[in-house]
Amino acid sequence: MSKLKVIDSSGSPAGEIEVADALLETSKGASAVHDAIVNVLASARAGSASTKTKGEVAGSNKKPWRQKGTGRARAGYRQSPVWRGGGTVFGPKPRSYGKKMNRKVAKLAFRRALSEKIAAGEVIILEGLDLAEAKTKSFVEMMKKLNISGSALFVVDEFKESVKLSSRNIVGVDVIKAKDVDVYRLLRYSSVVITKAGMEVITKRLEGASEAK
Repeated sequence: MSKLKVIDSSGSPAGEIEVADALLETSKGASAVHDAIVNVLASARAGSASTKTKGEVAGSNKKPWRQKGTGRARAGYRQSPVWRGGGTVFGPKPRSYGKKMNRKVAKLAFRRALSEKIAAGEVIILEGLDLAEAKTKSFVEMMKKLNISGSALFVVDEFKESVKLSSRNIVGVDVIKAKDVDVYRLLRYSSVVITKAGMEVITKRLEGASEAK
């Protein structure tokens, strides 16, 4: 059983929560984490490059010159790929670069990534994330009280307008719902701050991942 300390927004102790060892994984899953990160980055690619085939290039079916008698090679149409301005053979088309990933492997990767952050002491459990006013200054002051100086990912159960507005201009800080957090975001930030309510959502995800192994 792993115990995580809970603190409030002023940095004062506010109890602790327990995470069952069965929900964590540090002995396997390293390759699953790698595959999950590759999948996230690949899925983020635009894949919007597009070229025209000979059938899509504008033009008529008129021959550039007659078939015989000119001394030049035969030419059927100006949309031919061998002509400048003609179609492209096997050129790129809009596509998704996302990769298929087994559901069990994805769940294992999430368990391993979170377990590593907890083992490294880079996870902070926050009693709640409430700001009196939507000001960047208020959010920065709260981070100082939590002793966060580097990049940080704040994981919440539900978005609050004050939190969203006050954090969006801070470089290296992101706020995300617990149900949407992925392996890449967990490992990208030096500190992961999870609200108590957000941790309950993540615990349910871990329980589902544990049952699937």
